[in-house]
Amino acid sequence: MALWDRIKESASTMQTQLVAKKNDLKSGAFRDASMAMCALVAAADGTIDPSERRRVAQLIASNEVLQNFPADDLQRRFDDNLDKLVADFDFGKVSVLQEIAKAKKKEAEARAVVQIGIVIGGADGDFDATERGVVREACQMLGLPPHEFDL
Repeated sequence: MALWDRIKESASTMQTQLVAKKNDLKSGAFRDASMAMCALVAAADGTIDPSERRRVAQLIASNEVLQNFPADDLQRRFDDNLDKLVADFDFGKVSVLQEIAKAKKKEAEARAVVQIGIVIGGADGDFDATERGVVREACQMLGLPPHEFDL
């Protein structure tokens, strides 16, 4: 199977697993950690162009699991995290990883946050090394073994 197909299949599998848990993913900690993860993956290479920002925002708005929350609230949280990363990536990354760590108390939420990172990273068919790297760091913040997610 081609790499492109494996990435699409993995993202699709993660999304299916997320939808199955949708009713368990309604906490503020999950919401905050998910938006932090989306921003971290979007800015993984240290930059984000307007088209990438729009693409991730559209993915957030159309994600069935994230529809548990008001779209404008998610957008604001995503933008706030992204602004921190754009202003000073290294310092912003510390803050964003702390937001992600909010989901650590509930393993199902922590796993879902990692899965969202993989879905966002793989949405363009190229879950590159920098995106995998930041999701791996998030796994460590959440106390989850990265190898369980093929990271």
